[in-house]
Amino acid sequence: MFCLVLGLMCSYVQLVAPLALGRPFPLINQSLDEITIDELNTFFENGSLTSVELVQTYIERTSEVNHILHAVGELNPDVLEIASTYDHERAMGRIRGPLHGIPILVKDNIATKDKMNNTAGSLALVGATVSREATVVEKLREAGAIILGKATMGEWAQCRSSKASSSHGWSGYGGQVYGAYYPRQDPSGSSSGSAVSVSVGLAIGSLATETSGSILLPAEKSNLVGIKPTLGLTSRNMVIPISIRQDTIGPLARTVKDAAYLLSAIAGKDKYDNWTDDQPFNSPPDYVKSCILSGLKGARLGIPRNGIDPFLARTNAHSYVMRTFTKALGVITDAGATVIDEANFPQFDIDAFSRNASIVLDTDFVAGLAEYFSHLVINPQNLHGLKDVATFTKTDPREEYPRRDVYVWERELARNITNESPESWQAYQANLEMGGPQGVIGALDNHNLDALVMPTITSFHLPAIAGLPVITVPLGYFPANTPLAMNLKGTMVSVAPKIPFGISFIGRKWSEPTLIRLAYAFEQRSRVRQRLRPYVRPTFEVKDLHWEGGDNGVPIVKTQLPLAHQSLQQLVMLSGRRRLHALQSWTHSFFGSYIPGL
Repeated sequence: MFCLVLGLMCSYVQLVAPLALGRPFPLINQSLDEITIDELNTFFENGSLTSVELVQTYIERTSEVNHILHAVGELNPDVLEIASTYDHERAMGRIRGPLHGIPILVKDNIATKDKMNNTAGSLALVGATVSREATVVEKLREAGAIILGKATMGEWAQCRSSKASSSHGWSGYGGQVYGAYYPRQDPSGSSSGSAVSVSVGLAIGSLATETSGSILLPAEKSNLVGIKPTLGLTSRNMVIPISIRQDTIGPLARTVKDAAYLLSAIAGKDKYDNWTDDQPFNSPPDYVKSCILSGLKGARLGIPRNGIDPFLARTNAHSYVMRTFTKALGVITDAGATVIDEANFPQFDIDAFSRNASIVLDTDFVAGLAEYFSHLVINPQNLHGLKDVATFTKTDPREEYPRRDVYVWERELARNITNESPESWQAYQANLEMGGPQGVIGALDNHNLDALVMPTITSFHLPAIAGLPVITVPLGYFPANTPLAMNLKGTMVSVAPKIPFGISFIGRKWSEPTLIRLAYAFEQRSRVRQRLRPYVRPTFEVKDLHWEGGDNGVPIVKTQLPLAHQSLQQLVMLSGRRRLHALQSWTHSFFGSYIPGL
């Protein structure tokens, strides 16, 4: 959070950046709420928008709502300078691709080798630096994307506390992320900030990670598109891990096409992640080409009812999800697809699923965490393994122990086995069988299907353990008469009027082109996202930027902001303890909470 303040400070005082064409103000009059990558590129090309202006606007929008949503943990202190560099490249005729000059947020467990932290939400990793950055970040940079900042996340990807003791999206470093569609909304998953920030237009898209549901569930609760790729399509190198046998990195965006742009940029083989060697192609497909309106025509889709019913509580709210799902099947068949009902998983043992998945994740986390720590260049807390993390967490009051327990870690350490032990290997093989021949692949093969279709809340379990791809798109939202339901901890609203939910398409390994084709065709016909707006969203737009000549005639970007914003410029003119005290007071009033480290 401290770096978010620094980023905001930098947005006013660090960078002096020329605007394109020497014009006195940006010409774009379109809201960033629902803008797409294609539209941004049109504005870049016709000279009515620069990356500096776009980044500056995202910074201002973040400052408007982040004290409510806590979706962005840090802004890149160098982001405006980077944007200026890409503007210069564009002016010189060098365009790296469709993501050139596009600001993207990344989840805070995806390492960047810059001035930002890589914490997985834990204060134990504040100030730690890495020997190299995540391959997916390198690929984004090569594609011309601007790393705008780090999205807040559930601490250690929700791999710390018992369900009753934890809450989705909370971390000692970033605080509590809230969804944007109802006050104190549960954002779901651990990629909470990645989803919420995109849903309210704090970035065009973001990168998230999934071990079991952490792309798909935050996407549906934020009315977004999320792609959980095939295991091995995107590199996990220098991503703080949970499970090498389940972790994957994928995009969150407001449209299928924007998500496809991001996936195309980050997919590919990597020498640092040998799971990517399984890719059946030398270069990944251009996933944007799969965005065709006729994508459902001729498709065969199946509904595995025995994988849906056990995960939907017998409540009026979830009955509404199924009624909306049934209506969506009509949209799908009207578009030319065949839907096979009762295309069930050959065998689905929930108890065995829970038991084996727990063993695999527990043993992988212990091994993977130690491996990640071995790549730290600066390691302020001298972390070498899970025991060190547990000790820090129990002794630093900001981590809120024991109110938020460490049940998962205690279970993991008590197993006293490794991910190379026979017990772990047998559990993994059982997972592959359950998720594959006895699960998704069995259903697809038995009914000659292109994909399965399920409500998103039920869709992630078997694809997670089998490494299979899933894409979720908005399906609907709860009606006005929906009774409120709270999370297990009793601190957040999990079901309420206007909280969204999604529909998912699930396929075989490497079937992302097919799934994107299906999802795009459904999205274009249903247009659910356009019917729902967050209860809180920023109002600042590019048109609110103002251009003024600086010293020696150099133009600078300035804004018309409320006094609370303007006072930040004055704070940086102070020095020493006066500035520290003033900054503490400002952040408390602006963000509504004390920021650790200030």
